[in-house]
Amino acid sequence: MAVRASSAGSLRPGSLAALRSTLDERFWLVAALATVGSLLLLGVPTAVIPNPFFIRMTPTETFNVAVWLASAPLIGLLVATYVRSPGHTIGHRGEEPGAGRATLGGVAAYLAIGCPICNKVVVAALGVSGALSIFAPLQPLIGAASVALLGATLAWRLRARARRCERCSA
Repeated sequence: MAVRASSAGSLRPGSLAALRSTLDERFWLVAALATVGSLLLLGVPTAVIPNPFFIRMTPTETFNVAVWLASAPLIGLLVATYVRSPGHTIGHRGEEPGAGRATLGGVAAYLAIGCPICNKVVVAALGVSGALSIFAPLQPLIGAASVALLGATLAWRLRARARRCERCSA
């Protein structure tokens, strides 16, 4: 994928053109595969995807499907941000910021999508009636917070990817 340099003769770190230069075919392939994996990892155990292994005790709500369909592509894109661009020098930066937020967003999406009385931790803490009367009404809020956190983390990771490290952009 060819990217034209800006009028200054090189890509400005943090610009949209700099970001586009890092989004190669590998990025989009990993994003697509991770999205499909996320759809399956979130959809099968929560029985949003009907299957013989897991059975929901409560019907799937519209917000369950909405959170599932919104969070899976965000998770897929987030996973792809951890794939180094071809020009990135390997070994000079060990930490990968944002992983904790991405994990928290994924776990929150799972909690928002799942059946409230199928969650053993919630049932142990609140009982079945508490799971239905306290936790179930909170699930749309948990789902919204999850999607917001995943989206914000993705935007932050993409901005960091566009800035690239100084050693690699030289």
